[in-house]
Parts: sequence; C-alpha cells; structure tokens
Amino acid sequence: MIKIQRALISVSDKTGIIDFAASLERKNCEIISTGGTKKVLEEAGITVTDISAITGNPEAFGGRMKTISFQIESALLFDRKKDAEEAIELGIVPIDMVVCNLYPFAKVKAQGADLPELIENIDIGGPTMVRASAKNYKYVATVVDPGDYPALLEELIANDGALKEETRFHLMRKAFNHTADYDSLIATTMDEQAGELSVRLAFDQAKKLRYGENSHQDAFFLRQRGVDNSYFDMKVLHGKELSYNNMVDMYGALESMRDMRQHGCAVIKHANPCGLCTGDDQRSVLEYAWAGDPISAFGSVIAFNTTVTRETVEFFYLDANDRSQRKFVEIIVAPAFTPDALEYLFLNKNLRVVEYDPHFLTPQKDIKILHNALLYQDSDVKIKSKMECVTKIKPNIDAELLDFGLKIVRQLKSNAICVVRKLDNGYCQLLGMGCGQPNRINSTELTLKRCRENLLNECNIQDNWEDTIKEKMGEGILVSDAFFPFPDNIEIAHKAGIKTIVQPGGSMRDKSVKEKADELGMGMIFTGLRHFKH
Repeated sequence: MIKIQRALISVSDKTGIIDFAASLERKNCEIISTGGTKKVLEEAGITVTDISAITGNPEAFGGRMKTISFQIESALLFDRKKDAEEAIELGIVPIDMVVCNLYPFAKVKAQGADLPELIENIDIGGPTMVRASAKNYKYVATVVDPGDYPALLEELIANDGALKEETRFHLMRKAFNHTADYDSLIATTMDEQAGELSVRLAFDQAKKLRYGENSHQDAFFLRQRGVDNSYFDMKVLHGKELSYNNMVDMYGALESMRDMRQHGCAVIKHANPCGLCTGDDQRSVLEYAWAGDPISAFGSVIAFNTTVTRETVEFFYLDANDRSQRKFVEIIVAPAFTPDALEYLFLNKNLRVVEYDPHFLTPQKDIKILHNALLYQDSDVKIKSKMECVTKIKPNIDAELLDFGLKIVRQLKSNAICVVRKLDNGYCQLLGMGCGQPNRINSTELTLKRCRENLLNECNIQDNWEDTIKEKMGEGILVSDAFFPFPDNIEIAHKAGIKTIVQPGGSMRDKSVKEKADELGMGMIFTGLRHFKH
C-alpha cells in the first residue's frame, strides 16, 4: 500500500477534477498543479502548490514548458527504497500520484483544425509525466481517466489515503495504452497531412470464445479502444458460450437487418441470409423468413430489428411435448426482448439469446488482415447509383421491393443471385437465393431451384404445377450482385418463369445480354453498382 501524500494534477478534461482534488486534500494530500487546472482548483477553494515552486522555473513559451524538469521527473521516477538517500541529497521530494489527461488532439482534429492548431495540441509534458509515473507504478499512481475517480476515492477512503499495488498496476497499464493511442493518432494524422494513409488499430478487453472456426482452434473477441459503440458491447442474456463462427454468423444477421424498414427478420446460415422478410407483423415476418429455406434454417442464427415478443418466439415450439416439433436455432439476436419472450426462450438452456441493436452497425471502413498485411476499403453502404431500364419491356418494379432485393444480394457471398417478391399483404420476402459459387450459372440454378421448392410447398399444387410455378416466379424479380457475362443466365431465368432481372451492368457483353432479354420478352434494369462480397 502506498499512501498518496503529494499529487500532481494537470488535466485538459476537467470533468470531476474539483471533487477528486478536494477529497485528496481532505486526506492531507498536497496538491501540485499548473496553469488552467491550478486556476480552476483555487477558484474552488482548494490549496494548490504552483508547479514552479517545485521546478524552480516559471511556465514559459506560451505554456509549452511547464512540467518537464529534473525535479518533477525525478520525483516520479526514483526508486523509493534503492534511491532514497540519493533523492534526499538532491532535494527530491516524492510525488505519489499524477492525474493527467492530455491536450485534446482528437477533439480539435474532429473539428477540422488546420496543421498549426493540430501542432499546438500535441502534448509533450503530459505524456512525459504519465510515462514516468506509470513506469514507477510500484510507488506512484497514474490517473488518466476521469471515469476512474469514484472508484479510486472509495479505495483511498477505505485505506486511509492509500492505494493497493494491484490498483496502481491497473492504472499503469491504462496509462501506457492512453499515451500509445494518443501518439498513434498524432502519427496517422501527420501522415494524413502529408497525403499518405497509415492505419494503427488497438483492441483490448479480450474475451476467450468457446472455440474458433473449428474446435481445435483457440479464439478471442476484443473491443476496439476509444470507440463509442462496438459489436463487442452485445449483451448475452442466455445460453451456451459463443464461438468464432457464432460471432461471424450473428454479425451477418445483424448486417442484414441494419437498414431494413418495418419489422424485419433474417435467418442466417454461414453468414448468408437464406430467409428474410419485412412487414408490419413480427410473428408473420418470422414465419415468411423461415419459409425461405426451412431446411437451412435448422441450426441457424435469427436476427430481428425490433423488440421481440412472446407471440413471435412461440413459433419455435420450445415447450412442445413432441420434441421433434421444437425448432432448433443457435442464436436469436434483437435490440430487445419483452420479459415474457425471454421467459419462453429460456426454456431452452442452450439457446443463445443476445441483445444488440442492428441499427448500431454504421461501418465506414472494412478491414481484413492477411499475412502481415491489411486490406482497407470503404464499406459497401450504397445500393444503387442509377435506375436504367435497358430493354424494350419496361418493367413496373415496386421501389420498396427493389431496395429490399439489393440489400439482400449485398449480404450474400459472391457469386450471388436472389429472387424477391412482394406478397399480397405488402410484405417483402426472399423467395430463394444462391451464392458462394465459382460461377454465376450455378448460383442462378440454385436460386431458381430453391424458389420452385418453396412455391411447391406453399401452393400444394397437384395439377399443371409447372405453369402455376412459372406464373408465380414471374411475380418476383431476380437480382444479381454483379453483371451477367453471357446470355446463358438470362435463358435459364426465363425458362423458370422470371420476367424481370436487376443487375449492375458493366460487362463488355452487356449488348448480347440485353438482346437476349429483348428476344425473350423480359425486362432488365441496370443499377450501376456491383456488390461483390468475399
């Protein structure tokens, strides 16, 4: 235990500092301070020793020189046992605590500061004090976060003004992370000023996951430091531990819901939506999403974009006496759950129930780490750049359905095809999809096969089913994530009954593809934006 008898306080963010300093003073701690901080504390009636009384020098150069001195750094750095005699000979009196947060470089950058203002907001003395005191954590406490003040005061009161070594070690780690992040931001900003891109990322709060992509792989989940919102902040309300694959699949589910209107539900398998629907009744939306691929829905991750109700989750028949009627899903994630919905979901001890709002997902950049290298790109947030009909037939496409289809195909692994339709009740539904194939023909064929199976199950047709299915297929639109390089996909879609195709265009063979659509009496829209997802 080290008793805090002298504290050096120099803060840019003065949140809570008066109460903290006053509490230290009540514990007979001498307060040393500088400039603006000193003024604030004295105006609050706190007795303050001016930093110049320690350094023997005035503040100089417009405040650029205040704390950097042999006297201050020695008072922080000397070993209280090994160097005690030498400190006495040199007239060095120990400082037991540094309370310091740095010049607001990030704030002025966010406000659009020019280079001279940025330079003036690079702190020098602050990081020097912080690093010196943190290095000597065995004897000195380093406080860089105003959020730590309440807990530290509790400990100081409980221990007659002293702090445990465990606390000082925690503060030390936090301090070095603080200065590392600060210097990283300055370094990348100066590169930016030079017209060069550099990226420095920091993550902590590591949680061990159940396992990685496979059970023999260890995996961890970390939070990016310094951000207001993170996927890491999800609340796991119930169920087994989460694995690496769970995290990836759940993220895909949330992405599928992040900008959907009305009630939405996505059924995800291997990060791809195999069922998705939006409408004005949550239970019905779930049923239509599940119907998109009931077989793949087994062991799926399901995401909602609105508060989940008991009526909705009763669809899973978790309390059915006949266990074969119970629907098996790995995770249900939503912004919130009603209490009775949670009570019902908790009947399955293994089902993971997670609270996270998909609307929090507003990524600006996508990052992928490869071997000692990093890929860095803008996030794919736009869905189209134009709406150009390129065929003689001018299809009358529902704008809401078109947006729905583009948002879905954007989430599917390339090569990606989907068919979407609007139901009589106004709901938008994913009828079928095919993705992740080495060629677009395979994806198209898988999509159309899934659509036919769903329509056969839905209509329970006995006679002339082929004509009926083709008629139903013609009510949907086929959406592709990228251009069709050859007319063969158009022929396959037409044979299945598709009448309208939406694609970005941009192939050197666009002309032959458009001609084939005209020949077959189909409508085709170019959107101008490709949506590859690898």
